[in-house]
Amino acid sequence: MRTLLFTALLSCLWWGGKAQTPATMVTQEKDSTAIAQSLENIYFKGIYEGDVDLLRQLYHPGTLLFGDVQGKPYAKNLEQYLDGVKNRQSVRDSGKPFKGEIVDIRIINSIAVAELKVKMYDFNYHEFLSFHKIDGKWLIVNKMISDVIQ
Repeated sequence: MRTLLFTALLSCLWWGGKAQTPATMVTQEKDSTAIAQSLENIYFKGIYEGDVDLLRQLYHPGTLLFGDVQGKPYAKNLEQYLDGVKNRQSVRDSGKPFKGEIVDIRIINSIAVAELKVKMYDFNYHEFLSFHKIDGKWLIVNKMISDVIQ
């Protein structure tokens, strides 16, 4: 019985040692940094300034956006969303508060999810952005938002 338990323990240690190779950890760290930089330099800046050309760099053309705003359902394709950004007064020009915060980024192979908090105009959004790494570049493929009370 001792031999069986010892063998099982060694097997678990062997498998556990293979779970995260140093190369995988380095790659995930680089990818996480790349996504965070895109969020800071493109996403937050683009929604703050109302710059649809900047935002278009980060979104996949087939992106869909879902959620709720002020308790009402929200569903748009990318072009509808960017048209709304283009035709509204930018947060910068409105003088209203803006703050973008990255809560978490999770990556598995070529997919990732970023959890954000975004305060803009009189709204506090909790967002989940799904990313896919396409041709070496992380692109948003889905955006889910909810207007939350804070």
